[in-house]
Amino acid sequence: MTLTLSLPRYYRVKRGQTLSDLAAALSLPPALLARACGLGCELEEGQIVPLPALRGNLYTVRGGESKSLLCGSPEAFLGRAGVSSLYVGQTVLL
Repeated sequence: MTLTLSLPRYYRVKRGQTLSDLAAALSLPPALLARACGLGCELEEGQIVPLPALRGNLYTVRGGESKSLLCGSPEAFLGRAGVSSLYVGQTVLL
């Protein structure tokens, strides 16, 4: 028997909930969630948000790391992490 996790495809925004709150609940960086769902920085109560099928591990960038080190190339980093910038302390999806 195999246990599988079923995630919803849509989410209804609750009162006072921010993009950062939703991203944290989904374990995704806010910029990646916004890009994947076509969202702005503000959410409205009752808004229906399509949830991305993106999954991976959140990673906090340390000093001396590069896009190539993390994903093999800058292009692969952009495709996987969904952001073009890279800085120490940044949380990215790998």
